[in-house]
Amino acid sequence: MKDFSYERHGSELINSRLCVIENRTLRNLTRENLRKLHSCIDLTSLSNADNNNSIADFVMGVNTFKESNPDVPNVAGICVYPKFVPVVKRLLTVPTVKIVSVAGAFPHSQTFEEVQLREIELAVEAGADEIDVVINAGEIIDENGNKALATLKNMKKACGDAHLKVILETGAYTYDADIYDAAIIAMKAGANFIKTSTGKMEPAATPKAALIMAVAIKDFERATGAKIGLKPAGGIRTAEQALTYFTIVKEILGEDRITPEFFRIGATSLSGALIKEIKKL
Repeated sequence: MKDFSYERHGSELINSRLCVIENRTLRNLTRENLRKLHSCIDLTSLSNADNNNSIADFVMGVNTFKESNPDVPNVAGICVYPKFVPVVKRLLTVPTVKIVSVAGAFPHSQTFEEVQLREIELAVEAGADEIDVVINAGEIIDENGNKALATLKNMKKACGDAHLKVILETGAYTYDADIYDAAIIAMKAGANFIKTSTGKMEPAATPKAALIMAVAIKDFERATGAKIGLKPAGGIRTAEQALTYFTIVKEILGEDRITPEFFRIGATSLSGALIKEIKKL
């Protein structure tokens, strides 16, 4: 990564910035900020127990959300496995909510590229607006970034008009520099978003990983003018946890980026936690 370097930031500076951000998080605990956070949720169901009926119930919860929560914005998207995209497409009645599908051999990206690309194409053909894929972490660790870049470029092409969100699986890396490099590779490939984690391994999302990714987004924007979104995901269950990521985006990228166009949180139970806090306030 000759033109982008984590070393110009370094772990000492990252840790210092993270400390400042975490100390400022509770300042952002306002009703309006919690409402913004709710509008940025990708409501997610990625269980081995998922079935047509459970996903139908999941969608109906989104369809009827405003009936019981008229003053809270609906979620940004519904994220499911590819085989359930037709169910979501058939039942979803909220036009602002995106249909999101994991694809490309989620969650490990360890199969033949032809299989990955065809799965992406099928998910888009079924009605997915956004595709969440996983970068091959093994190739990043093995310093084979050019291979990872080439595959992601093909994935971007397979998405057609659908947006591409690239999961870095930040918990797989020993070195912070690998997280930064993976983020840059994903953005060079045309990612519309970079995402922390699949939620299928530990650690999942962490504030430090998200901060490194936000710094990479800022560096990429300065160099190219492109605005890329950030999606922390995995283990985010409380309002306070979500507010930490809100504060990272606000401090590094700007408060204007806290919209569904540039900020998402992948979560299953966060919606209920945010609504509970909103009602308290």
